[in-house]
Amino acid sequence: MLRGEFFLENTLLIDKTLRSGQKVNYAGNVVVLGDINPGAEVVAAGSIIVLGTVRGVVHAGAEGFKKAVVLAFKLLPTQLRIADHITRPPEDEKITKDNFSPEIALIKDGMVVIESYEGNLGKLLK
Repeated sequence: MLRGEFFLENTLLIDKTLRSGQKVNYAGNVVVLGDINPGAEVVAAGSIIVLGTVRGVVHAGAEGFKKAVVLAFKLLPTQLRIADHITRPPEDEKITKDNFSPEIALIKDGMVVIESYEGNLGKLLK
């Protein structure tokens, strides 16, 4: 059952930063209030929202849901997957105060793209 276009009905809320070695696997959406550090992993059948920085591994749409998204304040994952698509960020990406804006990863034209998210999260959730 879908809620909006990008989210499944069930959602797990994690109210802490995930550290190296911690793994979360959930059959719905996952919202993390913190960071996902290197060595941590989040796998969700639905979308993943991180109110922090993603530096670990994230896999949204793990059961084949290609409309899943990964949304975070900053996406610097060691690996990012949506459904059966895998990507890694460019090695030379630098974080500056000028390029701080939320980012969203989604499948467009058969490939994962990461772009600035300047929309309204409330619209995504409807």
